[in-house]
Amino acid sequence: MLMWLADWLQQFESGFNVFSYLTMRAILSTLTALLMAVIIGPKMITWLQTMQIGQTVRDDGPQSHLSKAGTPTMGGLLILASIVSSVLLWGDLSNRYVWVTLAVVVGYGLIGFVDDYRKVIRKDSKGLIAKWKYFWQSVIAIVVAVYLYANAQDPAETALLVPFFKEVMPQLGLFFIVMTYFTIVGTSNAVNLTDGLDGLAIVPTILVAGALAIFAYATGNVNFSSYLNIPYIPLTSELVVVCTAIVGAGLGFLWFNTYPAQVFMGDVGSLALGATLGVMAVLVRQEIVLVIMGGVFVIETLSVILQVGSYKLRGKRIFRMAPIHHHYELKGWPEPRVIVRFWIISLILVLVGLATLKLR
Repeated sequence: MLMWLADWLQQFESGFNVFSYLTMRAILSTLTALLMAVIIGPKMITWLQTMQIGQTVRDDGPQSHLSKAGTPTMGGLLILASIVSSVLLWGDLSNRYVWVTLAVVVGYGLIGFVDDYRKVIRKDSKGLIAKWKYFWQSVIAIVVAVYLYANAQDPAETALLVPFFKEVMPQLGLFFIVMTYFTIVGTSNAVNLTDGLDGLAIVPTILVAGALAIFAYATGNVNFSSYLNIPYIPLTSELVVVCTAIVGAGLGFLWFNTYPAQVFMGDVGSLALGATLGVMAVLVRQEIVLVIMGGVFVIETLSVILQVGSYKLRGKRIFRMAPIHHHYELKGWPEPRVIVRFWIISLILVLVGLATLKLR
């Protein structure tokens, strides 16, 4: 929006040309989302407390979590509002990829909102029934996948990019829809499962979003993409503004979500953030690298799958509790130690993911 205004103002003052630069808009996107979250945060937390929108805590979980009961939740609304506002202000709104990501942010945010609303306002401990949550996640993911496949303008947009191998780039055909579906839905639920400790999910999300900004910039730049031997997809460069908005909003939210948390993001935040990371990985053709960089999300999800599978098949549990961050808590690790160590692991995995740009 402001990009269009700056273009118009250039006829009167050439200095406004600076706002046409992607790097400048990315910086402003980060700062705008960050400041919005920090400024609005205290008021939202107070409102959530007034409305008694508090977190419920499982009785069978770590005893240290009982003190978290009543902590304001649905703080993801703060994140999503900051992201959407920042992108609308600094993004190129003629770019269809920008609108695809915003649609995913809002769509999955609505699913999470309904789930949170039922749990914390209507006091329905089950929230949105799992099959309906999965149904609506699937509907949005399939619509996005079909849209991207039908509107692909270059074979590179539907090719599978395999990290570490220069010449391996098979065409997916209709399987592109299947992969896109699982990437979006899978990442959404993986981030949701990870969101169990103060700041545990938001920092890996920030790190992965920052890395995807680099991938988007390189993929959308003809010189960098040629040098790095990755597909050149022009429209993806504008996703840098979306990624940096996530970074800014995430940092602003972390200001209040760091241990001991003043607010939790709830499903409205975790489902939307995960799905957005997934769709952006699809757009820059880095689904496999997303699995590497989002390794913490993958480990958390696998721990739940293994725990449930083992209990149903053998009647025994593998971990003391799943997701795996609770396992380490029950082993006696203080919550901050679990959180920071998972952050460190996430940073390492993101760096490995970034290394795939050159190690090809």
